[in-house]
Amino acid sequence: MAQHQKPSPQTQQEAQRIARANQKPGQTKEQTQLIAQGIQKGIDEYKKQQKAKARDLSKFKKQQAKAKQRAETDAPDEPQDEENLVVITRQHPLPWVLLALSWLGMLGWLWHSAS
Repeated sequence: MAQHQKPSPQTQQEAQRIARANQKPGQTKEQTQLIAQGIQKGIDEYKKQQKAKARDLSKFKKQQAKAKQRAETDAPDEPQDEENLVVITRQHPLPWVLLALSWLGMLGWLWHSAS
């Protein structure tokens, strides 16, 4: 029972702009429109995923805060030290690999062109 919401005008405009920017010679207006709709769906799906991640993170923070509060009320005699909530995020290595490969390619090209 998924609600179908109409995409925002900003999303529609962005999808149209991207579709026109990547338009191939001989491509019909209908084909461009279909591509724009696909891009628009991709943008909407990305936004949904980001909202879900934000909700999950918010729930996690609330649970941590409740657990900390319970721990403080259970043991009031112990010294209360400031415990920071640490959220560990892991970056995907692909951008770094691509960066290294581009630099190696540039160095190889310079070396080859110098000889």
